[in-house]
Amino acid sequence: MATNSPNLISLPSARPETGISYTANDSQIASAIFQAQENLLRQQKPDGHWCGELFVDSTLCSDYVLYLHWLGEVDRDLQERCTQHILQRQLPDGGWNIYFGGPSEINASVKAYFALKLAGYSADLPFMREARANILRLGGVPRVNTFSKLYLALLGQFPWKYLPTIPVEMILLPTWAPFHIYKMSSWSRAMLVPLAIINHFKPTRELPGEKQLHELYPLGTEHKDFRLPRDERTFTWRNLFLRGDDALKMLHRIPWKPFRRLALEEAERWMMERIGDGSDGLATVYPAMLNALIALHALGYPNSHPHRLGGKRPTCRAPFFAESGCMVVEQRSSNPGGLGEEQSSSRSQRLGV
Repeated sequence: MATNSPNLISLPSARPETGISYTANDSQIASAIFQAQENLLRQQKPDGHWCGELFVDSTLCSDYVLYLHWLGEVDRDLQERCTQHILQRQLPDGGWNIYFGGPSEINASVKAYFALKLAGYSADLPFMREARANILRLGGVPRVNTFSKLYLALLGQFPWKYLPTIPVEMILLPTWAPFHIYKMSSWSRAMLVPLAIINHFKPTRELPGEKQLHELYPLGTEHKDFRLPRDERTFTWRNLFLRGDDALKMLHRIPWKPFRRLALEEAERWMMERIGDGSDGLATVYPAMLNALIALHALGYPNSHPHRLGGKRPTCRAPFFAESGCMVVEQRSSNPGGLGEEQSSSRSQRLGV
C-alpha cells in the first residue's frame, strides 16, 4: 500500500538467492522437517488448535524487584514470589541463564544476585556464596551490558559517568539528517527516548551498605576506570562510537544547553502519545515500559496522573511465571524519597537546564 509518511524509509529489494539451494530431497533436511511436523502434531489439541506455555528466565523478576526498591515501595508478598521464581532457576554452578538449558550468563546472574540481596537474603547464605563465586568467574559487574549497568546506576551501584551518553536533543533531529529516531527500529526508539530522559535526570536512590554490590567488583571500585575498552586497531566502528561518546560527554559538561528544554518537552510529548488511554505499553516491550515509568517519575508525574497510570498498567500486568503458573503483578506505587529535588518540582522547574 502506498504511503506518504515522512518516516518511511525505502529499502533495496532483496537480491536473488545465489547460494546453494536445498530441497526436501536432502535426507537430513527431510528428516528434520518430518520430526518438526510430528512434534507439532503431537501438541495439537483435539479441536485443531495449539497452546504453548510461555516460560521466562529470571531477569524479568529480577528487574521488577530492582524497580520496586528504586521506587521505594515494596510489596513483600510479591517480592517473595519473585525471589522464589529466581531461586528456582538458579543453576548448579550458582549462576542463572537466559534460555532453557543455557549456561550461566553474567547479566542474569548479577541482577538475580542483586534482587535477592535487596529482598533481604544474606550474602553469606550458601546459594548466595555460590552465585557470587560464579559472577566473579564471569568477570563481575564490569562485564555486564549497558542496560544492566543502567539499572545498577539507578540504585547507586555503578558510576553514571561510565554509561554511554544519550543526548535527548537527538529527538529534534530532522528526518533528512543522517541519523534520527525513525532510522531505528520501533523497539530501539521506544527504549532510547525514555533512556534519554533518564540520562538527563539521573534519578538515583542510595542504598544502605548491606544492600550494595562492592563484592561483585573483582578489583574493587576505588580508582578504577570502568570505560568500555577500545579495539587495538585504531580505525574500527567500535572505536569511532566510543570516541563519539567521549565527545558527547565533553559537551555534556558545558552548562549552556540551548536546546535541552525543548528536547525534553518533545521527548515527553513523544512518550505520552504512546502510553495513554488504550495503550498496551510503550512498544509493548517490557524494558521500554519499565524505562517509561522511570522517566515519568523523573519528569515529576504524580502517581495519580492518567498518563502514568496508562503506562503503569501494562507493565504491572507483566507475567511472572512460577512453578504454579502465571501470576499477574499488581503494582501499588508511591513517590520514592531521596531521588533529588528535580522530580518534585513544577513542570517548568523540572525541564529547566
